[in-house]
Amino acid sequence: MLILLAMLLQGTSGGVFLSGGNVGTVMGIVPEVGLVAVGVAILMIAGEFDLSVGSVFAFGPMVACVLAARGWPMAISMPAALLCCAAVGFLNGKLTLRFHIPSFITTLGMLFIVRSLTIVISGGFPPPFPDDAPVWLFTDTIGPVRLSMFWFLGLCVILALVLSVSNYGNWIRATGGMPEAAQSIGIRTDRVKLGCFVLCSVLAGFAGMLQVMRLASPLPSLGDGLELQAVAAAVIGGTALGGGIGTVLGAVIGVVLIRAIDNGMVVSGVDANWFKFAIGALTVAAVIANSHLRNVAKKMKVEA
Repeated sequence: MLILLAMLLQGTSGGVFLSGGNVGTVMGIVPEVGLVAVGVAILMIAGEFDLSVGSVFAFGPMVACVLAARGWPMAISMPAALLCCAAVGFLNGKLTLRFHIPSFITTLGMLFIVRSLTIVISGGFPPPFPDDAPVWLFTDTIGPVRLSMFWFLGLCVILALVLSVSNYGNWIRATGGMPEAAQSIGIRTDRVKLGCFVLCSVLAGFAGMLQVMRLASPLPSLGDGLELQAVAAAVIGGTALGGGIGTVLGAVIGVVLIRAIDNGMVVSGVDANWFKFAIGALTVAAVIANSHLRNVAKKMKVEA
């Protein structure tokens, strides 16, 4: 699909889409959105949703920059900000699991709470960008590739290995796909889900820091609407809405597709308002395809 899309956009853009500079532009944004989508995908595999990631995306770097403005070195304020993001994920998980609230509702509420906190602690304006921010660690390049891409790829490889070859990865899939069976063999499903909630928020906060390092401005409005793009990327990449099925690679492919469509429309001169239409249609098509394939697999299993 990626190859066909690239060929189509290359033609409609008059050869601009696959130019070196444009490909660099597309891939430069992928790590930021990709980390959020990977976290959301892993949580969805565990059977839950997180709609607060867009707000946490802005909250993490805002906390780091506000602490830095008050005299904290960035070497301390950045880990402290990630701990705050982890606390948001922990609270999301605890509220969802303790009170048996659908995670859609819990995290929707947290979306507004965290966005409000981000604006309050910033005073409504971006704090000064810290002089000691390790910008080079994320924005320098090795050849044509920005270091943020290596951070992204490294984390993706680690998470993919955890999900595919570790016991914890098996627990995540069992928790999302067969929760009763998982509990019956001793898997502490609540703890597994709680860990996934925390991971999802930490990845969102770190992704926000990557973007702030690139832009050198911690805006309170960062990540607005990102949660829906992350869910769409996960679904387009094959993550099942019902849990138990999905991969890190699939989420990454979903992000690349979304960013390619967004950029391709711009360089092809298509009205940008069609972007959400295209992503919505692609998401629905992915859900229908996933559902059809699962039904076919069940029929084949029964016949066998």
